[in-house]
Amino acid sequence: MSIIYNKELPVRHDVDVFVAGGGPAGCAAAIAAARNGASVFLAEEQACFGGLGTSGLVPAYMQFGDGENFLAAALGQEILERLWQYGGPEYAASKTLSIKVESLKRVYDDLLVESGAKFALHTKLVDVVMDGDRISHCVLAAKSGVFAVRAKVYIDGTGDGDLAAWSGVPYDKGDDQGRMMAGTLCALWTNVDWSREAIVDGSRIEEAYNAGVFKKLDRHLPGMWKISDRVAGSNVGHVYDVDGTDERSLTDGLLYTRKLYDQYEEYYHKYLPRFESMEMVVSGAMLGIRESRRIRGEYQLVLDDFLNQAVFEDEIGRFAYPVDIHASDNSDKSHEQFMKGHHGYRYQKGQSYGVPYRVLVPQKIDNLLVAGRCVSTDRPMQSSIRVMPGCYLTGQAAGVSAALCVKDGLTPRTVDVRQIQTVLKDMGMYLPNFQV
Repeated sequence: MSIIYNKELPVRHDVDVFVAGGGPAGCAAAIAAARNGASVFLAEEQACFGGLGTSGLVPAYMQFGDGENFLAAALGQEILERLWQYGGPEYAASKTLSIKVESLKRVYDDLLVESGAKFALHTKLVDVVMDGDRISHCVLAAKSGVFAVRAKVYIDGTGDGDLAAWSGVPYDKGDDQGRMMAGTLCALWTNVDWSREAIVDGSRIEEAYNAGVFKKLDRHLPGMWKISDRVAGSNVGHVYDVDGTDERSLTDGLLYTRKLYDQYEEYYHKYLPRFESMEMVVSGAMLGIRESRRIRGEYQLVLDDFLNQAVFEDEIGRFAYPVDIHASDNSDKSHEQFMKGHHGYRYQKGQSYGVPYRVLVPQKIDNLLVAGRCVSTDRPMQSSIRVMPGCYLTGQAAGVSAALCVKDGLTPRTVDVRQIQTVLKDMGMYLPNFQV
């Protein structure tokens, strides 16, 4: 059964650039666009900016650099350094990549306010209105009702490619059978004794499974990260067959993972030193989704680009995080494939691959850019660039491009990429292969 629903909507914002989603990619895009002179409106459906790094309680950043160079630089470096500053002297002195979540929330708040961008929380993208091959308006839903936004350029920072998919951009999901990486619900814990000797978090998983602690055997345990002297952030447990683009699947995944923590709490209490008295404080408000849509863009970044340390004329940065495809099920075969890829596709110090601007430019639509984990890649490369530093890298490039498009009356497909690279380099981006 279906209904036809018509409603006249107010156009509440008429701006140069609209950004859907205030995760790391969306925030970087909005800040970069606003700093480069564009009027910006950013809509975020959660109660804070930052996505999985805040609402999702992901406990730590993955690497920003290649061991020699700071790759996710410019805004990425600014965000990280301000996070250290906000976290206090000891936190700043440690140069840790663990995340103090309340400090990170305030970093995003302050940077967005300082940029001059307009924004609203508790505001969700719900539809896209098309005019041929251009987006005419985006429809948003908030506490005050449903309204529209009009922009010259639109940026998809939703993580799942919602704006792109709903505007008709072709995309791929998962492996050749449509199966996607497992999700994880992260959490914060207290009463952790970090002074105790450590053993690898997953070293006694099979022993605990044989003793009946776990109902299912999942050999991959990323583990706990130290946040402060008594606090840990967890990235433990997997939920399989979850689809981040389907609220029914997300609901089932959240219910499952909240119960799953009972088993992991027992495991940590009984089998691992440091954690005997550990107590959960809170689990994430978002399920940690690693993979959903990958839009099809003007170029697809592929595994060979990783293997060849590719260089592109239009690169907007370089990145070095390894291929990290979490298993799609908890079978022995899938675990072996994960281990092979996780340890096999890694760089030596100083090695990296280029990220071409064209992966941000979707097929078919003229006034849209995409940033974050859903940019145009194959599956192995999505598992590399999906992490937060990679989102900063693609987000700020999308924001710069959008601002230049507005300034020069161009589209993301016709804008001068050398101008984008010049601005990024002036911002402090690491672009060793670009000469002004």
